[in-house]
Amino acid sequence: MSGDAIRMSGDDPGDLTDDEGGLATAKRPEIRTPRMFRVLLHNDDYSTMEFVVQVLMMVFNKGETEAVQIMLSVHTKGQGICGVFTREIAETKVAQVVEFAKENQMPLKCTMEPE
Repeated sequence: MSGDAIRMSGDDPGDLTDDEGGLATAKRPEIRTPRMFRVLLHNDDYSTMEFVVQVLMMVFNKGETEAVQIMLSVHTKGQGICGVFTREIAETKVAQVVEFAKENQMPLKCTMEPE
């Protein structure tokens, strides 16, 4: 090397200034909170209360006491909130409930709605 300095990436003084001649700062991407969705179970005349409790415990990891409370809400109010999740998780939970209900020949309806 004949005395020439090796210039590394980022060593260019033009890289260190912004359009107004000041020191450039890296812009961080905006981080947004993901949209959340409620997963609901809906009352029907055929799915047993025991089955609904089983679904709540198995799919939504609810304890027996909380599962019974949600099941009673489904039974008395027509629907009950199983949880609030991001879109992908809510979609997965709904699909799991629908599949499990079909396997057990139950017409249990499960939906999701934006919070």
